[in-house]
Amino acid sequence: MKARQRWRVDVLIGADEDRTYAEATLETELGDRLIGVGHARRSPHDADVPEIGDEIAVARALRDLGSRLLDTAAADIEGITAEDVHLTR
Repeated sequence: MKARQRWRVDVLIGADEDRTYAEATLETELGDRLIGVGHARRSPHDADVPEIGDEIAVARALRDLGSRLLDTAAADIEGITAEDVHLTR
């Protein structure tokens, strides 16, 4: 059985007026680091509920982080096999 590892994801959220920004940072025990970014913008016709903007921006940052992690894995596999790799998202 492989030894357990802990990978940590920290999420930073910032907002100004009608825009929200989120950054999800993945750090492994080996010191590898990936960052995903997400944005949300409130329509002038929508109610001002900051939590919704946070949720949308964070979801987009996590989705971006996941895509970057798949790209990293694909590149690692290509480096080993010398073949093109396309991992589905």
